[in-house]
Amino acid sequence: MNWSKPLRLHLSVLVATLLLCISIPLIWMAFSQGRGAAILAGEKLMRQMSLRLVDGYKYALEGGYEVVAVAATLPQLVSRPPLELEEKQAFFLEVLRNVPNATSILAGYPDGSYIQAINTANPHVRTALSAPDDTAFAVRIVTTQDKAVRVETMRFVDGNDRLIGARPFAKTTFDARERPWYRAVARYGTPASVGPFVSGTLKVPTLTIAAPMKDNGQVVVGVNIHLETVSHLLDAREISPRARSYILNEQDKLVAHSDPAMMSRILGTWSGRGTGDGATVALDRTVEAVIRLRHDPSVASGQMARFDLDGESYLVQIAPVSFSNLFKGSSVAVVVPLEDLVRQANRQLLRNLAMAAAFVIAGIVASILLSRLISRSLYRLSDEARRIGDLDFAAKGASHSLISEINTLAGALAASRRAIGQFALYVPREVVRRIINPADTSTRAARQDVTALFTDIRDFTTISEQHPPEEVVDILSAYFEMLNQIIERHGGTVVQYLGDSVFVMWNAPVPEADHVEKGCRCALAMKAAIDGMNETNRDSDRPELITRFGLHSGQAVVGSFGAISRQQYTAMGDTINVASRLEGLNKEFGTTILASGAVHRVAQDLFVFRPIGPVHAKGRAEAVETWELVAERSPDAASAKTANRTS
Repeated sequence: MNWSKPLRLHLSVLVATLLLCISIPLIWMAFSQGRGAAILAGEKLMRQMSLRLVDGYKYALEGGYEVVAVAATLPQLVSRPPLELEEKQAFFLEVLRNVPNATSILAGYPDGSYIQAINTANPHVRTALSAPDDTAFAVRIVTTQDKAVRVETMRFVDGNDRLIGARPFAKTTFDARERPWYRAVARYGTPASVGPFVSGTLKVPTLTIAAPMKDNGQVVVGVNIHLETVSHLLDAREISPRARSYILNEQDKLVAHSDPAMMSRILGTWSGRGTGDGATVALDRTVEAVIRLRHDPSVASGQMARFDLDGESYLVQIAPVSFSNLFKGSSVAVVVPLEDLVRQANRQLLRNLAMAAAFVIAGIVASILLSRLISRSLYRLSDEARRIGDLDFAAKGASHSLISEINTLAGALAASRRAIGQFALYVPREVVRRIINPADTSTRAARQDVTALFTDIRDFTTISEQHPPEEVVDILSAYFEMLNQIIERHGGTVVQYLGDSVFVMWNAPVPEADHVEKGCRCALAMKAAIDGMNETNRDSDRPELITRFGLHSGQAVVGSFGAISRQQYTAMGDTINVASRLEGLNKEFGTTILASGAVHRVAQDLFVFRPIGPVHAKGRAEAVETWELVAERSPDAASAKTANRTS
């Protein structure tokens, strides 16, 4: 067996082999360096993120600390409510407008009095306070009256500080001195951070920064920051999808977590709705390992550490977050699975492989392009030869090639294409297809059943006499084109054009079981089309082409006839003569389509015929049973006709 492959395959294999021999060592070197670089880059990202978290945490809380430091110097806050109430309220509302992280600002007094301004922009806060919809801020006031009786009221103001509602005075057991932020500051006389704890007014987990008044250390001012505000700062997904970060306070309790589900559990725990901090930690078992590591001085100072958990290695970066002596002992931890960092290295490897593959592919493409310069024209010539064999002359010939020998071959093939194309204009295409196929002998003369149809234009001689030859040719060309399309649609073969007549045949050269039915249907379709053409001709003052048809079915000798050097594909015999004579009899009976008894016997169930009777055709001794083909029956009528005839 002779082995052969396309030229493009040979060139592609050669180029790909050379490129792979060069690229594989380079890929290995890049992977080795990239793996180490990816781990170092991951550690760098962790350090940078821990610093950003610390800065963000400080930013979220430091604004509150600065507000507290300023408030501690204001004289109007020293007097207990309701003294200087409007001045206190104005300052508190201004703070809430300018410190977005603050949810409320408050002040507590040594007699248990209390004032608090609350930001109600969140609909849930308004719902918890039963505040009107237009409320922008709520002001809670607790005053101490005679015999240490405390009375509470709630005022609601809009964004322009206008009072839009108030809750009536009511006795309350609330005592500012019992709140953790008041006790922490009053005990030591210094600023303190307290939390998380559940706020007394909103019943939500809160962090508080509080400080004593400069002129009276028993008066304490503070700012509340919701735990959710802090949790928004945490997002470690830029390092890896499974990276997480969280904040631990001095008591090793979770304050905030980057995972929304974990944060929800933390909020539930501090709100009293959860199952405890132990259950929360169980959701993220890395917290236990981080709690152990944060007590290692080297790790707590910011060095990278590694630990194993459930068969997987993790890297952790821990950084302290205390500032201004507040939140002492709190830490930010960033934890990343080591596998994720290795995955980054693998991605880098894949990128390198992709680049190398791109070079290999580029080389293969270049080799293919080079080979196509040689083989593309050959394939086109092969395709052109196939189309010529199929008698498809619609497509353009092969385009110019850079190779002169291929152009020579293309010219010879184009000449053959033109010759066979011209040949197919004068001989039925199916006959041409069989003639050029040396293995096909079906064009040899042989007896077979055929259905023959002849057409003729009435008074065509007169039409030719009354009109210029150019106009006659134009009319006749349109006429023949229309008939030819109908004949091809119904599977007929135009054997010959005889002046203004057409000789059509079915069941040769292509066998067709329903050739009689197709002949009848084609004759009716041609009549309908000619009627439409004649109507158009009448409107444009052109001659009408009244056409008569003769249709007969029977045996004839079909094949190639003539001399050795010049032959014609046609059919001969009595069947052909009878079809021609039937066409001429239309003039005698004033009909359009005459069919023989042989046609009637086969197609009477499908078509409507009108009997004419036996007719003696010119030059024929035996009479021909003659019928006029009128129309095609509907499917229901044809079925009924068949049933009646067989019953």
